Amino acid sequence: MKVLVINCGSSSLKYQLLNMEDESVLAKGLAERIGIDGKLIHERPGQEKLTFDLDMPCHGAAISWVMDALMHSDHGVIRDKSEIEAIGHRIVHGGETFTKSALITPEVEKAIEDVSELAPLHNPANLTGIRACAQNMPGVPQVAVFDTAFHQTMPEKAYLYALDYALYEKYKIRRYGFHGTSHMYVSQQAAELLGRPIGELRIITCHLGNGASVCAVDGGKSVDTSMGLTPLEGLTMGTRCGDIDPAVVTFVMDKEKLTTQQANDLMNKKSGVLGISGVSSDFRDLGTAAKEGNARAQAALDIYAYNVAGYIGRYAANMKGVDAIVFTAGVGENDISVRENVCAYLGFLGVDIDPDLNAKRGTALDVSKKDARTRVLVIPTNEELVIARDTKEIGGLLCW
Repeated sequence: MKVLVINCGSSSLKYQLLNMEDESVLAKGLAERIGIDGKLIHERPGQEKLTFDLDMPCHGAAISWVMDALMHSDHGVIRDKSEIEAIGHRIVHGGETFTKSALITPEVEKAIEDVSELAPLHNPANLTGIRACAQNMPGVPQVAVFDTAFHQTMPEKAYLYALDYALYEKYKIRRYGFHGTSHMYVSQQAAELLGRPIGELRIITCHLGNGASVCAVDGGKSVDTSMGLTPLEGLTMGTRCGDIDPAVVTFVMDKEKLTTQQANDLMNKKSGVLGISGVSSDFRDLGTAAKEGNARAQAALDIYAYNVAGYIGRYAANMKGVDAIVFTAGVGENDISVRENVCAYLGFLGVDIDPDLNAKRGTALDVSKKDARTRVLVIPTNEELVIARDTKEIGGLLCW
C-alpha cells in the first residue's frame, strides 16, 4: 500500500510518498512560494535533490506538480496516481473534538474549519491541502492526523487556565498542546531503546526545533505539555516569545500603538531567540555569533537552555520522578551544545551525559554515562511515519 503524506502551510506543501509494506520512503519534497512564483524541490532516496521553478498560483496547482514529479519518467516513482491508495494530512489543531486520527468526511472537514480560530495560521492551510487533494485525486481516502490528539489525555489540572471558567465553557480556552505525533513517536522509541514497557516509564520528551515544546509522558500518555491554546505558549523558540506576562502584551500595544495583528506578529515572528539576539532564529548562526563574542547571541542561548531545563524539572516533579529525557527535532537532534547546556542543570535528577556519545548524530542513542540514574536519549523524530501508519490503518480499510 502506498500512502501520500501531506503537510500544508499557507504558502508551502511538504510531501512524502511511502510504501507501507516496508515503511520505506519512495520520494519526498517541498512545494514552496505557492501563490508567488512557485518552486518544487523533489528528492528520491540516494539521489540528488531536484529543483524546479514552476507556476503555482494555488495549492491545487502545487498538488498537480507534485503528482507530475511522482509520476515523471525520469525521477518519478509511480506510473499512475491510482497507485496512491490513501492520503494522510497533518492537521495542527483538533480542539477537544478529536482524540485520535480520523477519516476525513464532510463532518470532519467542518469540525477542522470550526476550530480554525484557535489555529488561524495553520488549520485553514491544512484544509486547503485536503481540498486540493480531493480535487486532484477524487475518491482516494484522506485521513486527518492531529497534532493535538496525543495530548487529550492530559488531566484537567494540567489543561485548564486560571481564568473565569465561563471562558472555557464558551470558547474552549484551555491548553491543547502540539507536536503530538512527534512526542508520541519518540516516547515509544525511547521505551524500545531502553528495552522496557512504556507503561512503566516516566519520560520527558523535548521537541526542539524552530518551534519547540516539552511533554511529560507517563505510562505512554501525555499528562502535560508546554504549548497551550496555541503554539505560542511555553518555551522560548526561534521566533516565538513563549511564556510571557500577559500584561506585557497590552503594555507594548499601548506604547507602540500596535493593532492586534501587529502584536500577534511581534510575539510569533519577531521574538524568541531572534528577538533577543538580533542575529537569527537559526541556532547554528547563534552559536557562531556567540563564539565571536556577541553577548546578545549568548544571552539567547542561555535563556533557551534555562527554559528547557526549567520545564524538565517541572515535569519531573509533576510525575514524581523521571526515567528518561528525550531530545528530538532539528535542534534537539543536532545541536550538541544545546543538549550539554540543558543537561548541565539536571544533575539533581541523576542526569550525567557522556561527551563522546553526545557528539554523535543521526541515530537513536542513549548518550548517558553508564551509571547515570536518569537516561538521556537522542532520537530522530518521524512525524510523517506516524501519519502514514494512521492513514494506512484508517484509510486502508476502505481499500481492502
